[in-house]
Amino acid sequence: MSFERSLPISFEGNKIYDIVYSDNFDGLDTYFKSYNAENARKLCIVSDSKVASLYMDAILDIAKKSFGKVVSYVFPEGEESKNLDTVKNLYIKLIEEHFDRKDLLLALGGGVTGDMCGYTAATYLRGINFIQVPTSLLADVDSSIGGKTGVDFEQYKNMVGAFHMPRLVYINLSTLKTLDTRQFYSGMGEVIKSALIKDKDFYNEIKAGIKGIQELSDESLLDTIYKCNIVKKHVVEEDPHETKGERALLNYGHTLGHALEKYMNFSFLHGECVSIGCIMAAYISRDKGLLTDTEVSDIDVLISDHFNLPSIPADVNIDEIVSFTHNDKKADGQTIKFILLDGIGNAIIRTDVSDSDMKNAFLEYMNKH
Repeated sequence: MSFERSLPISFEGNKIYDIVYSDNFDGLDTYFKSYNAENARKLCIVSDSKVASLYMDAILDIAKKSFGKVVSYVFPEGEESKNLDTVKNLYIKLIEEHFDRKDLLLALGGGVTGDMCGYTAATYLRGINFIQVPTSLLADVDSSIGGKTGVDFEQYKNMVGAFHMPRLVYINLSTLKTLDTRQFYSGMGEVIKSALIKDKDFYNEIKAGIKGIQELSDESLLDTIYKCNIVKKHVVEEDPHETKGERALLNYGHTLGHALEKYMNFSFLHGECVSIGCIMAAYISRDKGLLTDTEVSDIDVLISDHFNLPSIPADVNIDEIVSFTHNDKKADGQTIKFILLDGIGNAIIRTDVSDSDMKNAFLEYMNKH
């Protein structure tokens, strides 16, 4: 199936970049030529070791036709590389290669690469342009969209960051065919989250079409990613710098999800923890009188039965996990802005979710799973 589609993202009524959907990398050639008409600019492709082994050569071949100089920066695969040391080494690479503000960075990979490359772009020379070329489902539907960039600091996830919009997001859906099953299902955590917070019809479509998604049908993948991006587009355009509250809705499932991710020392994938966090947040929503038992059961079954979630160890310290939520970057002093569902497709912000509420949700999840 050959296709190309685009979705514009705007800021204050003006388009700032497109999300482009394709089944190959060829369309990058058009963008490169328009960006670098005089063939004098430089490009640095940033990628992790695994993704670089799959796609770096293809991007290099296209880029070398349009840029005066193309270099690459490859770092070890994994969340443990998402830190200031990796950024420092990338700074050194850019300085030694004499990159200036008119040159371009390209993030080739998943969320770790996009977040880290974006943060480097935001801070090198007080801001340099970059584009996102995501290669994972999670990055396609979430982390590559919206301009949030950042790195982990010590044991604290995404505590250092900046808002810096890309110049382009180029999604080549064929890259999803090389993902292992665990990574693909990790991305489904953010897919379900997108539907749960804003689009009940989309949620029902996911349920009805889950087989096509699991079989990596081109049509199912394109439709799913596109609808996730529309959800995020509307939220980001309404609240680009998370100052009005609307963008906080994207954090549904993340408060307890991030805490679990940290407690497990990142041995669980981000999307796996978000999926578990979505179920727990549904329990709390029911306990607050916002969801019915049937709705909660439906969410639980859809996520648990289809996405191969890892088992939480029986001796997990729930008190310690809950304590981590108070160090989360979304906490406001001692108040946690917890995202709940007032019905499927309608996320709201609540500040009355207590440690006891979170512990009870965790216990319920552990008893059922």
